[in-house]
Amino acid sequence: MNSLDPRSQILLKTLIERYIADGQPVGSRALSRYSGLELSPATVRNVMSDLEDMGFIASPHTSAGRIPTARGYRFFVDALLTVQPLANARVRALEDQLQPDQPRRVLNSASHLLSDLTRFAGVVVAPRKDVARIRQFEFISLAENRILLIIVTTAGDVQNRILLTRRAYTAGELGNAAAYLNEHFAGRSFDEIRHGLTNELRQLRSDMTELMSATVDAGTQAAEENATSYVISGETNLLGIEDLSSNMTRLRELFQLFEQRTSLMQLLELSNKAEGVQIFIGGESGLAPLDGCSVITAPYEVDGQVVGSVGVIGPTRMAYDRVIPIVDITARLLSNALSSNH
Repeated sequence: MNSLDPRSQILLKTLIERYIADGQPVGSRALSRYSGLELSPATVRNVMSDLEDMGFIASPHTSAGRIPTARGYRFFVDALLTVQPLANARVRALEDQLQPDQPRRVLNSASHLLSDLTRFAGVVVAPRKDVARIRQFEFISLAENRILLIIVTTAGDVQNRILLTRRAYTAGELGNAAAYLNEHFAGRSFDEIRHGLTNELRQLRSDMTELMSATVDAGTQAAEENATSYVISGETNLLGIEDLSSNMTRLRELFQLFEQRTSLMQLLELSNKAEGVQIFIGGESGLAPLDGCSVITAPYEVDGQVVGSVGVIGPTRMAYDRVIPIVDITARLLSNALSSNH
């Protein structure tokens, strides 16, 4: 990151704060007026030109003013931002809304709380469930090359998956395959089943290998999806944000991301491996639908062990000084509510 002299830092901070507040490109006269520096508009224009060359700000075609880039926001958040902690009375009010009566209800409450306070989308990643163990497999032929796989776990969860195979299987073959799996692998996790099948597949008839491999692949994916889930609230808030709603294609992709969950889950779970608040601005997330968004996350704990994360998804033009402490304190309060010594 390029180092900036104090004057450039003040002007960049002022420009970003004005843009967050007004949503309009900021011109040199406005910067000269709001920065508190005794600088002529011409001097300000020169500094803005330097900031643009460094990639911190950009000039929209329709305006003489400038707007922050993702790089500019990143420097602002890392080096220039002053975060104000929430008042004690506000924290107590939030604490009252996160009562530890039922863990799932607390997670829902935290998600709604984040959404209501920020007017963006609030998300809470639930703690991972225990590793699923299999009670029973069943296969049902749907069409020539389509088979319905039914997986029942020892916890009573039922997962259905469609298998696409290169050839059709008879009812007898499917019955034998289910019987084989149930006899040899009932009570085991999919990791154990995969390991056990590696050697045994070599001894099975080659025409059954495909079915068994497809079953393990589908089951492993189902177990992964079932092991972790998240609660999201306030997605519709994003429809009212002009920065996002002006690009309906990108907004549609964003909502598809919420529905698919897997990619977003991987991003949110990065928070579990880090300390404190994490901020992903625009393309830093690695997910194209989030290019115009910022994601702010923080991990939460149960009895000192990190088990999940909370976060907010909104436009890059957000009041970071206000949103960051909301995410931080929600994670801390959720930790308290779910821990035995709360």
